[in-house]
Amino acid sequence: MMKPKLLLATNNTGKIAEMKALLEGLGIELLTPVSLGLNLEVAEDGETYAENAACKAEAFVRLSGLVSLADDSGLEVDALDGRPGLHSHRFAPGANATDADRRQYLLQQLQGKPRPWKACFRATVAVAVPGRKTLLASGMCEGEIIPEERGTNGFGYDPLFFIHEFGRTMAELTMNEKNRLSHRARAVMNAIPILSEIMGL
Repeated sequence: MMKPKLLLATNNTGKIAEMKALLEGLGIELLTPVSLGLNLEVAEDGETYAENAACKAEAFVRLSGLVSLADDSGLEVDALDGRPGLHSHRFAPGANATDADRRQYLLQQLQGKPRPWKACFRATVAVAVPGRKTLLASGMCEGEIIPEERGTNGFGYDPLFFIHEFGRTMAELTMNEKNRLSHRARAVMNAIPILSEIMGL
């Protein structure tokens, strides 16, 4: 019996690794744009995480004809009035910035502001199905930004995001630990009932 197919609608290898770890036991064949030879960059110009996630999932479902799962996420820092938020991936002074550039820029923006720099990660997952309404699930993780990078796991702002529950940054967690509490893990876990219903699991 063939497994139902799910396209992980992202080109971010870090996200793909996390999603595969979360979904591998469901009995679904997990595909990626690279595995299908798809080359698609979707503009993230929505006004909410949900709009961006849905836009990405729907673009990939139109291109592939497969059930597609996409996410959008962001870091919200209280001392910066919720920034970088929706613009987390573009939060940098120049073009072609790396994750390291964005982390450095974030710390520059926080200089002179009283600590603790409380923050949270938010994520919304969208599941797009050919001919059906796109469905959404969300998750969040609270923590604080620290002034020095710690850890080499993860990506993005993970080395600066300290989680009190573990006493470590998100980049110091193992994949199993991160997939118990991260914003993306919680959003994906909340999307599993949606996938189960769609795919008859």
